[in-house]
Amino acid sequence: MRYGYRVKMLLLLAAALAALLLGAGVGSVAVAPGDILAILANRLTGAPLPESLPPSYSAMVLDMRLPRVLLAFLTGAALAAGGAVMQSILQNPLASPFGMGVSSGAGLGAALVIVSGLTGGALGKFLLPSVSLGFALGSVFLVVFAASRLDRGMSNTTVILVGMVLSLFCNAVMNLLASSSPAYAQRIQLWQLGSFSMREWSAVWALAPALAAGLLFFMAFSRELDVMTFGEEQAASMGVELVKTKRRLLAAVAALTGTAVAFVGIIGFVDLIAPHVVRRWFGASHRRVLPASALFGGTFLVLCDLAARTLTPPREIPIGSITALLGAPFFLYIFFAGRMRR
Repeated sequence: MRYGYRVKMLLLLAAALAALLLGAGVGSVAVAPGDILAILANRLTGAPLPESLPPSYSAMVLDMRLPRVLLAFLTGAALAAGGAVMQSILQNPLASPFGMGVSSGAGLGAALVIVSGLTGGALGKFLLPSVSLGFALGSVFLVVFAASRLDRGMSNTTVILVGMVLSLFCNAVMNLLASSSPAYAQRIQLWQLGSFSMREWSAVWALAPALAAGLLFFMAFSRELDVMTFGEEQAASMGVELVKTKRRLLAAVAALTGTAVAFVGIIGFVDLIAPHVVRRWFGASHRRVLPASALFGGTFLVLCDLAARTLTPPREIPIGSITALLGAPFFLYIFFAGRMRR
């Protein structure tokens, strides 16, 4: 069994590397994988570039394509890991940070910054992501507060319903802001659909440590997540402090997914698709599901972004549209498959 797990992880790692090379190499100008590796070796070790490689390729790969594909990978990994945790906490195969108000809260914060016309000030280009992250965290804290007031035990049904209500409210406010501010409507709509276009290395350096910290935190709760999957009563009988554990994990999910959404906009369904596919391959143990979900989610979103920028050149399809086209049928499949098993 352990050998099988290692083989599967190696296959996922190989797929992730192939997707990153493909994302960095495909575009209006194709760059071969060997040339990409040569450019990286030149930057990291000072190794000479091949004479046949045009000098402009190095800047194109390092300053434009590589930050984009790495940010797409990190975002997909963060969303997928958060989705795996959320589904286990709430024991609902359709639960996700996207539907719990995290993404819509982050979007509302971004919309308020856009409409207000605030400049960066001391935060500079991090003003909008900072406000967006703050609203994402605030949304989850509001969900936890309201759910604990309505139900002291914070049952999963109560948390899900409160999250859905908050998500709908935030989306309604965003649409109101867009319709009342035509000059900013396009920016708000683009934010609601997500994009990796024109992203810089600063976003990669901000998200990478957040992803590492989030995964380590989730792995520390892997036993509790395994037990909670089987039901609240069994988890409580095995010594899991349900309310405290839920609050900590929900806050961590909000921090991780909120950081990702804060830089690229709202991207749905990755947090739904990746954990389901990974559980089919790796089983239910979260020590395996969490890292595998991160790898699968990152690879999946890199490929979705590649499709978004190459299907209709020179125009770019919003990444959220690509994930929704794939995620909506997947959502229906999970829903109807669950009903048939009953």
